[in-house]
Amino acid sequence: MSETRTAIVTGAARGIGRGVAQRLAADGLQVAVLDLDEAACAETVESITSAGGKAIAVGANVADADSVESAVERVTSELGAPTVLINNAGIIRDNLLFKMTVDDWDAVMGVHLRGAFNMTKAVQKHMTEASFGRIVNLSSTSALGNRGQANYSAAKAGIQGFTKTLAIELGKFGVTANAIAPGFIQTDMTAATAERIGVAFDDFIKFSAEQIPVQRVGQPEDIAHTASFLVSEGAGFVSGQVIYVAGGPKD
Repeated sequence: MSETRTAIVTGAARGIGRGVAQRLAADGLQVAVLDLDEAACAETVESITSAGGKAIAVGANVADADSVESAVERVTSELGAPTVLINNAGIIRDNLLFKMTVDDWDAVMGVHLRGAFNMTKAVQKHMTEASFGRIVNLSSTSALGNRGQANYSAAKAGIQGFTKTLAIELGKFGVTANAIAPGFIQTDMTAATAERIGVAFDDFIKFSAEQIPVQRVGQPEDIAHTASFLVSEGAGFVSGQVIYVAGGPKD
């Protein structure tokens, strides 16, 4: 890259977000590690700085516009204008439809969809001013439908439409927008799913791997590799795409 760029990765205290933040730092970007709990970001920041990278921890509630504005202002002053954004922050409130509450629905929509909207709106001015921007939104194979996840599936499908619209609106400013739709990735979130359905996590992993063509479950690094490509200079002609990173084909 001709200059050191600044990236914001949301939900980066653990799991996929941590893996992506670590990879982007290794690629030479300065990384703002953003999560609801700033203290929880310390381990991710330490792993980056100890490897020679530059990162800061930033606490913010992505579902709250004022919190997001303050966070982006802080990132801009401490690291520089962010021109790479990874909208990864997410929660699950799984339940079958007849048991799902309005609060379950609203909480998931707030973090995934409103969160991605708030973050993107706050950083897009920096991208358009720089005539360069890379937005990567985390969707999921659950966007295709998944039992017990009416809220999560709807949010992740919405992310795909949001991504395609961003690509259309922002393309002329040198900004690309793409979505990654992970399949089964071994994280705390999938461990929580195993617990919800009453299955030991090791058994859940083994069973899931048997259903995947490459015969293994994914790791955060698998998503990080894809994100690394999408935010690169060389991916400037890739926009509005949904890439399923799931160990096999998805519809």
